[in-house]
Amino acid sequence: MDDEFGAAYAGSLARDHVLGALGNRTVVQALADGEPPRAVWEAICVDMDVPPERRLGRDTRVARGAQGGQAGQAGRSSR
Repeated sequence: MDDEFGAAYAGSLARDHVLGALGNRTVVQALADGEPPRAVWEAICVDMDVPPERRLGRDTRVARGAQGGQAGQAGRSSR
């Protein structure tokens, strides 16, 4: 939630925003009641109109072969 909404707003949203899809509970209440985090995240995404392409969060991995990647490192020995 921090990545999508910013830390301050994400905290407020989790505590205060009531989600009908989760039985009129907040994110905090739903998680405390044992709802799966993925289901809670999907409910908040629908309610807040988060586009599908941003629902998996930021990808911070470096592609293999890109600068800083690990391509070609496996199986190499240092001599």
